[in-house]
Amino acid sequence: MRCKQKSNKDSFFIFNYIANRIKFIKFARYIFKRKKSQRYYMAKVVALANQKGGVGKTTTAINLAASVALLGKKVLLIDADPQANATSGLGFDINLEGIYDCIIGEKRADEVIQHCSDIKRLWLLPSSINLVAADTELPSMENAHHIIKSIVDSVREKYDYIFIDCSPSLGFTTVNILTAADSVLVPVQCEYLALEGLSKLLNTIKMVKSRLNPELQIEGFVLTMYMRNRLNNQVVGEVREHFGKLTYETIIQRNIRLGEAPSHGKPIMLYDASATGAVNYLNLAREFIKRNRKPRE
Repeated sequence: MRCKQKSNKDSFFIFNYIANRIKFIKFARYIFKRKKSQRYYMAKVVALANQKGGVGKTTTAINLAASVALLGKKVLLIDADPQANATSGLGFDINLEGIYDCIIGEKRADEVIQHCSDIKRLWLLPSSINLVAADTELPSMENAHHIIKSIVDSVREKYDYIFIDCSPSLGFTTVNILTAADSVLVPVQCEYLALEGLSKLLNTIKMVKSRLNPELQIEGFVLTMYMRNRLNNQVVGEVREHFGKLTYETIIQRNIRLGEAPSHGKPIMLYDASATGAVNYLNLAREFIKRNRKPRE
């Protein structure tokens, strides 16, 4: 009789042990899936950079961000250029509190991010002329190279993509942005002079990758301001030959409506949806999403 009671008691403890283990395994799987899901939906951060001005960088930042948002993704555009052309190009006041206030610690990013009312899934972190001071102030701050990364990370889980419009320089602020980014998208004007400065940018990316951000990749090269002539075709051929698949198939053609749209505070697809520039940037957005589909969707 005692043996039977002992056997029942042992069975009860074994059953309890197994049940608890099953509960623990289920809970662990739930936590793992939740964390994996959170990582899965963290925004990809793409810096648009080229130290040469006038290559269509800000135009690409505005219209690619707007196009990706119109295609159903939640997008944040960060204007990190003191000229604040991306801010005014979306119809916002260039004197708003923005990224500079976040850098000096007076505001959190979520306090100054603006929603673009014309495009449901597009938001902007504005810039202002005050950002000029960042190159001299950032180096003296604690954890100096990661200030912008901490700003980006604080809102990263709210979006699918974050685009950062860099200033046309390779100063401390740009290095800070590259430290925060997952990849760099490089607009390249279809002119030979535009190719000359690429080596400096690529060397900067290589330096940041080796010292500050090992995960940094080149998202690709976007050919801009294209006209059908022999010179432009030669530049297109050279870029495609040198950078191969990193060069986007979509080419942004020179278009007067693209130049007009910022003065109206609108991306090209809202200013003139039938314009060649609107078609180009929507095609670029589709190609961008397609290139990023495998690891993210």
